[in-house]
Amino acid sequence: MKIYRPDDENTEFLASVSIVIPIFNEVENTPLMYEELTHAMQNCGREYELIFVDDGSVDGTRERLHELAAHDARVKLVLFRRNYGQSAAMLAGMQHATLDYVVTIDGDLQNDPRDIPMMLSHLDNGYDLVHGWRKDRQDKLVSRKIPSKVANWLISKTTGFPIHDLGCTLKAIRREIASQIELYGEMHRFIPILAHQLGAKSIEVVTNHRARQFGETKYGIGRTFRVVLDLMTVKFMLSYLSSPMKLFGKLGLWVTGAGVLSVGATIAMRLLSGVDMTGNPLLLLGALSVILGVQFFSLGLLGEMCVRIYYGDEKNSPYQVRETVNFTSEEFELKVTRAA
Repeated sequence: MKIYRPDDENTEFLASVSIVIPIFNEVENTPLMYEELTHAMQNCGREYELIFVDDGSVDGTRERLHELAAHDARVKLVLFRRNYGQSAAMLAGMQHATLDYVVTIDGDLQNDPRDIPMMLSHLDNGYDLVHGWRKDRQDKLVSRKIPSKVANWLISKTTGFPIHDLGCTLKAIRREIASQIELYGEMHRFIPILAHQLGAKSIEVVTNHRARQFGETKYGIGRTFRVVLDLMTVKFMLSYLSSPMKLFGKLGLWVTGAGVLSVGATIAMRLLSGVDMTGNPLLLLGALSVILGVQFFSLGLLGEMCVRIYYGDEKNSPYQVRETVNFTSEEFELKVTRAA
């Protein structure tokens, strides 16, 4: 998209880019990531800023980031007080972004910065979000590839959103869309679905994926179970957020119907066979199980609703910042206004 700046209406510019890099214990990868991003963006010919969000690193990563920021004003740092998780880091980076487009990329060098110009060109052509597809993924088969394929298939079928790879951090988003996305818990992997809910026009593109050279992955097979729980939340938000009674009403009708049938069967057993109604163990067990199941399920969904309300309050945030570097006072005021 060609942008005409107000100060010179006859001159057109390429849209500028804020690149958000969540970092956690990546001391070896951090300078290499900076070099690759700088090379890719300088060849791209766009104004850009690099926003590194340190998620409580304890291995020397924070010191490396300070060194980079000291000699390049385009490197901006958001340093957390402790580890809050990737969703909080990505949310902080997007909230601190000040330019036209927002790109998110992992700090472990597995995403290839050379794919960024291609993704930005899709935004220039009218798309609101471009998400990467690690078609030839360079990860371990059992602990990473298979769980990822299962999770992506399950998410695609459950939400009706056709996508091959929700776990790819490499994404390009228009800032006006990114600023409206609410992230908490581990919801960062659902950004394309959340953006689609906002009416964003999105496209999935094949991106290069590389094997990890330094450090260790922060994710394992146990993450699959958390994805399933987050999927339940996303499905609820997509289908029943505006009218939760549609869900709870159906559950109430089903439970009530099952209760009526159970009582009817118990009465029939009493009349036909003389079985004691009050001592029927199947009736008592079934009633107790249904009641407890509905209560737990309802409490879980209501709890998610409360979390959304909590984080939707401008006074609350899922992260706490210890320090920011290379942000001007005007940019900080813009960030606060956008978050509110």
